[in-house]
Amino acid sequence: MNILITGSSGLIGSALVPHLTQQGHRVVRLLRRAAAPGEDAAVWDPEAGKLETSALERNEAVVHLAGENIGASRWTDQRKERMRGSRIRSTRLLSESLAQLTVPPRVLVSASAVGFYGSRGDENLTEESAAGSGYLSQVCQEWEAAAGPARQRGIRVVNLRIGMVLSAKGGALPAMLPAFRAGVGGKLGDGRQFVSWITIDDLIRAISHIMTTDSLSGPVNAVSPNPVRNMEMTKALGKVLRRPTFLSMPASVVRLIFGEMADALLLSGQRVIPGKLLASGFIFQFPDFEASLRHLLHRR
Repeated sequence: MNILITGSSGLIGSALVPHLTQQGHRVVRLLRRAAAPGEDAAVWDPEAGKLETSALERNEAVVHLAGENIGASRWTDQRKERMRGSRIRSTRLLSESLAQLTVPPRVLVSASAVGFYGSRGDENLTEESAAGSGYLSQVCQEWEAAAGPARQRGIRVVNLRIGMVLSAKGGALPAMLPAFRAGVGGKLGDGRQFVSWITIDDLIRAISHIMTTDSLSGPVNAVSPNPVRNMEMTKALGKVLRRPTFLSMPASVVRLIFGEMADALLLSGQRVIPGKLLASGFIFQFPDFEASLRHLLHRR
């Protein structure tokens, strides 16, 4: 297929592009910078509402991953607005542009997040579960709604609700490793909050599966079938690294360090189940958390 990708330089995109090209697909990257000579890419500027529409022609699938990193630094009002705007403006611009094509793509896979569900304790959450409350949930709801023009045009739209992505090359795992390797890693708060996660390997395979599975549309949970509590995640990481994990960080300290981000990302959780992926026949290569860590960190 001809596949257009936004956010190709991010954690997910940088793994997805080589995966797709190795499968024989032609990948066109939608970039915010000028394309280099010979580079299979086009330019867009979501902030200014500009997009080279010629780049959208003759693509059977579009994967939209662009959006400012929500965990890169402490949240301020200005940063929260940038995180929200980067997702909603880019999705709306892309979706409206695709809807105007004479021959639109068959499928648009548009990133979202399990933050859609808000903090829900031990409740099992499937794609049919209602939206939660709070800043992240509201952003995710607007983010998914921004793909409406493409859906109305008849394009199969999948809102990919992604959990914590485990990768040795970026994201949460490398950020946690220094403390755990030093023997000072531990649970956050009471440690009972669920973490819905997925390895980068399974995530890129899931995206490829979704593009070629016509029965999948609407929200799709991109998480392992086995969510873990924060305390279980802590023990597994300590076991794999052969380091103690008896320390913990009280919720008050987590809030002092991370501010509003603490309750939204670290102390709250979602027990999310990938119901649609499993029903469609997708098989996870790495459904177990400890085994996934050993794979990613090359630990026997």
